[in-house]
Amino acid sequence: MPEETPSTNPFQATSSKRKVKDRIGTVIFACFTYFVLACALFIFGKITYDGAPVLFTSEAPFINTKFFTESPQTLVEFTNGAGELIRMDQTDFTVFKEENPDVTINDEHTFSYSGGGIAGPLVGTALLVLVCMVVSLFIGVAAAIYLSEYAKKGKLVSAIRLAIMNLAGVPSIVYGLFGFAFFCLAPWFPVFTYEVNAETTIGAFKIPLTDGYLSFQGWGNSLLAGGLTLAVMALPVIIAACEESLKAVPGGFREASLALGATRWQCIRTAVLPYAAPGILTASVLGVTRVAGETAPIMFTAAVADKAKMPWQDAQGSGVFWFSDMLTQSVQALPYHIYTVSARLPAHEAINDMRYGSVFVFLILVVGFAMTSVVLRARYRNKLKW
Repeated sequence: MPEETPSTNPFQATSSKRKVKDRIGTVIFACFTYFVLACALFIFGKITYDGAPVLFTSEAPFINTKFFTESPQTLVEFTNGAGELIRMDQTDFTVFKEENPDVTINDEHTFSYSGGGIAGPLVGTALLVLVCMVVSLFIGVAAAIYLSEYAKKGKLVSAIRLAIMNLAGVPSIVYGLFGFAFFCLAPWFPVFTYEVNAETTIGAFKIPLTDGYLSFQGWGNSLLAGGLTLAVMALPVIIAACEESLKAVPGGFREASLALGATRWQCIRTAVLPYAAPGILTASVLGVTRVAGETAPIMFTAAVADKAKMPWQDAQGSGVFWFSDMLTQSVQALPYHIYTVSARLPAHEAINDMRYGSVFVFLILVVGFAMTSVVLRARYRNKLKW
């Protein structure tokens, strides 16, 4: 019986010169890949190395709770009579001088927004992301369903898809200017208020059984304006990704559902959306993650560098008036806070803790969002078999 020769790959290089070229190409591509990975590891490692000591301590509870529970305030640096360098938050420094009126204070310097913690920026970022998610997910998924399941092929739909792709590449500062002009300056957006702004209102209506008004006077620099600007910015990414997820569902699912007598919406709700949910969820989380770190849009529409109280603490009235007043409050935001302490303040060792700690916390948030999307996508995929 003749001996069988082992099968060989007909496309594999046979000459030594081709094998060398193939290996060189493989090495070059691998070097580029690992170079990108090394850069990412260096950046993340540097941020962790500088920021972790600010958040974690060597004593119980091993976490710097003050950094998460206090809002930013002025940091005071001085030397005492013994020549010791001391740094205190403004509130602690005021108490210190009251309790020690005879203390010697030399070389006093103050650094704005560099003391306290980041509670205000964290809360403001969370509220902005919440408003953005509620609006962008509802509109984005609805638009994707229409484009994928209802819209007929034609020039109009093609133009809409092209516009969505173009909007995804618009710089964030353009969205910021758009949000400032449309959501902040325009007077046609209504608010529930007890005091009508006569300078900006274009009409106010008394609400029966209350002392308040429905006034069309605009939102100004506010949480609502910032959240809606971020939502507009996230919409192109969410619509495009959700539409691709819907298209990935086999057409046989739709045909089987319609053959059983289901309406178009019943078909979409029961035979399409459940199987497209992993892709929709991942796209939504990543889209919101992208806009959560933007500085330019919120700098024009919502963010302030210093705010003593949380939005709900400054809100006036009760019920719908309190809620409306809270949404029209300006807020602090973590990206804008990082920009303020990093770019608008002079370089000094005293503010390094605030800089590094804020960036490290923001990195944790971004990584957390990304991991959440991966975990949720994996869980949904394990439940759905098709």
